[in-house]
Amino acid sequence: MDIITAEHLTRSYGTRRGIESLKLSVSEGVLFGFLGPNGAGKSTLIRVLLGLLRPTRGAACVFGLDCWKQTRAIKKDVGYLPGDLRLYSWMTASDALRFAGRVRRRDLTRPGRELAEQFELEMDVPVRKMSRGNRQKLGLVLAMAHEPRLLILDEPTSGLDPLMQATAHQLLRQSARAGRTVFLSSHSLGEVEQICDRVAIVRAGRLVANNTLAELQKQAGHRVVIHWPDESAARGLSCPDFFREVQREGRTWSAIMTGDINDLFSWLAHHSVDDLSVGRPDLETLFHQYYESEQP
Repeated sequence: MDIITAEHLTRSYGTRRGIESLKLSVSEGVLFGFLGPNGAGKSTLIRVLLGLLRPTRGAACVFGLDCWKQTRAIKKDVGYLPGDLRLYSWMTASDALRFAGRVRRRDLTRPGRELAEQFELEMDVPVRKMSRGNRQKLGLVLAMAHEPRLLILDEPTSGLDPLMQATAHQLLRQSARAGRTVFLSSHSLGEVEQICDRVAIVRAGRLVANNTLAELQKQAGHRVVIHWPDESAARGLSCPDFFREVQREGRTWSAIMTGDINDLFSWLAHHSVDDLSVGRPDLETLFHQYYESEQP
């Protein structure tokens, strides 16, 4: 089942573009990474999904319900952590859970305390005395305590130390294994690469990639680094047709290779090589490739 769907979704702000003609589907139980730099349209999409913005054109649905017309029903089963989390300064974690429980008409004390224990979050410290990391932990607790079908998280581990980041990742994986869906927007490409099943990249309001990381890496080709015996050998060779984006520096070539990797080995068999590395590009490399190509 698709938990999130968008068809021809456009949201503009007068002459300024937010998202344009976006088509997207996110399946149940998936850890979904949504990437793009500031101003690309990530926050606009999240606000449309939460019913905070009305689409200019097209439609967005969560749980098969219209995000604008049926937002109240949708919000009952969504947990949200904004990128600019703000909490009342007097509020403790215990206060926040009681408040959220009244809003959701259920007792969140037990599941909230269990999450707080895992995050090593004290329950009776007011927000004004919390560090940034502890405020972020409280935001995660409030988003997850009611065990929603869909978690929408904007920069979820911002301000957390590495140990708490690992705890957050573990809890998100557990949520996905339990059949819940996690829609995660983050500037931490390493984080998305580590935990997400699928990755979408938005550029200038348009979706330019949407696939598993393995498939995106396959489409991007291999990253090849060749160290020739000396600079004269490196200068005297012509690049094969299956190399693109070649960078030459001294005796080293760096390139992206398309096609069958056996073509590389056949070509190298006729040349002397000092060292060689071949691998798939990481998410950071893929991200830069999409943004360094020509604008749509």
